[in-house]
Amino acid sequence: MRGPWLRNTIIYGVVALAILSVFYSFTSRSGVEEKDIASIVQMAQDNKLSLIEVDGDNLTVTTKDGVKFTSRKEPSTSILEVLTEANAITGQAGVEIKIKGSSGLSSLFGILINFLPLIFFGGILLFMMRQAQGGNNQAMGFGRSRARLLIGNKPNVTFSDVAGVEESKVELEEIVEFLKYPERFISLGARIPKGVLLVGQPGTGKTLLAKAVAGEAGVPFFSISGSEFVEMFVGVGASRVRDLFDQAKRNSPCIIFVDEIDAVGRQRGAGLGGGHDEREQTLNQILVEIDGFDSNTNVIVIAATNRPDILDPALLRPGRFDRRVVLDLPDIAGRKAILKVHTKGKPIDPNADLDIIAKETPGFSGADLANLVNEAAILAARGKKKNVTFDEFGEAIDRVIAGPERKSRVISHKEKEITAYHEGGHALVGHKLTHADPVQKVSIVARGGMGGYTRFLPEEDRHLFSKAQFKDMMAAALGGRVAEELIFGEITTGASNDLENATQIARNMVTRYGMSEKLGPRTFGKREELVFLGREISDQRDYSDNTAHDIDEEVHRLIEEAHNKARNILDKHKAKLVQLARHLITNETIEGVALTNLLDSEPPPMGMEPMPMPANN
Repeated sequence: MRGPWLRNTIIYGVVALAILSVFYSFTSRSGVEEKDIASIVQMAQDNKLSLIEVDGDNLTVTTKDGVKFTSRKEPSTSILEVLTEANAITGQAGVEIKIKGSSGLSSLFGILINFLPLIFFGGILLFMMRQAQGGNNQAMGFGRSRARLLIGNKPNVTFSDVAGVEESKVELEEIVEFLKYPERFISLGARIPKGVLLVGQPGTGKTLLAKAVAGEAGVPFFSISGSEFVEMFVGVGASRVRDLFDQAKRNSPCIIFVDEIDAVGRQRGAGLGGGHDEREQTLNQILVEIDGFDSNTNVIVIAATNRPDILDPALLRPGRFDRRVVLDLPDIAGRKAILKVHTKGKPIDPNADLDIIAKETPGFSGADLANLVNEAAILAARGKKKNVTFDEFGEAIDRVIAGPERKSRVISHKEKEITAYHEGGHALVGHKLTHADPVQKVSIVARGGMGGYTRFLPEEDRHLFSKAQFKDMMAAALGGRVAEELIFGEITTGASNDLENATQIARNMVTRYGMSEKLGPRTFGKREELVFLGREISDQRDYSDNTAHDIDEEVHRLIEEAHNKARNILDKHKAKLVQLARHLITNETIEGVALTNLLDSEPPPMGMEPMPMPANN
């Protein structure tokens, strides 16, 4: 500590001295007029001076009126001789000559003033060098690791804070057991995995699970992102990797957690223009460091990624990341457990059934559910409620899926009417189809970028889809467009996203799932991607032009078939469509049991139908 303290003191002292010199040079003579030596001699001849103080070549002159002036004499002359030659009266009868002695302080300031430019710029240079060194007091601190150290003796996160990934927690319990009781494994000759790769979609809890492992084991936890290794300077990433692993070895047993490792772990040689040398050097250093761990080092590397397909194979081989733990989207039981964790300690209304909320949130990740609970609490606070009720949870689900309501959006009665029939078409077609998901909610209140909103709720979590389900999904998607055609005799741009979804389903059925009777059970096209960019950029054609024509015909046939199916349903149940649309125009939203009862009830007699849209000019 003494060396850095002394160095900092000297640097700041030099800077302060330079500033003080500048201040002294400007203030020492401030407010005093300076006159040439000839004027001083003339005033002495006229007997107007009372005192001349000599300080080297500098003169301080005081008149008999008490006014002071400054002047300078020639270095080789004496002011007394000059006045005597000019016949000026000196001594008690005239001007008194007083020679000032040179004090140490004055001499010091004189020297400083003479060397002021050098001192000033030197101080500035030292100050800039000190600032460039950073907080580590190193001239080149770029190579130091930026990992954040969390001490494990006070864990903030444990396995009790992680829900919905029970299988993954079981896989990682072995890691915790090894860090707590390594002799139990070493005595049997077992080797704990050097690295664990957490794989899952964004928001599934990879980072949280890694922190829980450190919290359960009670060991230091080094956390760093993959992007923090790479800098614009070549070799910095590799240096930071070495420093990180050196710190980990000194603090063993411990855990190193690298989040988003795909930032540096992408396949080597896959970059644009021959590869990114700095990134590849960093990856090579990571591979070397993991290989260099001894069996008794007790340092475990945990990495997280949502793109395992683009990682370098050398990173995934046994001996490096031996174990791969997959964190999937939670099922209904997992979602309920996650909701229990996030609602713990919050004033939740007893009628807010978590089972129902978990059922209405298929496809939600852990982060989505955490955001859902937070949004519900915000809505309850906005409504000045003391408890979070089921209504807030329902609105929060819609906000997470489609965005907040835009009730202030001004639309014409005609647009509102078209939106009501469009969303009613989706709901009615989906309700009448056997293999489509049940309709949960229909609203014509604008949300996000949508003018209306129809939410389908599957009865159970689904991982496989059949051909019949795909066909009914397309028909339900086209129900809105068909309803516009049937009622108004015209179509609008509101069905653009529906057409995209239907076309994508039909194309996947033909080219990826082998569900075309004409083309048979095979796939068409090989998806190409840039590993460096980590995204799909094109489909490579591995089929002839005639086959491409057949694919287009099959896609067209499937869409036409879905369109006709939706048309037949709406033609048959036109009265029910009108009833549902009128309810939406009046109430804007209908959901749950009320929606089911309306769709299953007998429609009233057909009344006045809406006027057709005017023809385009």
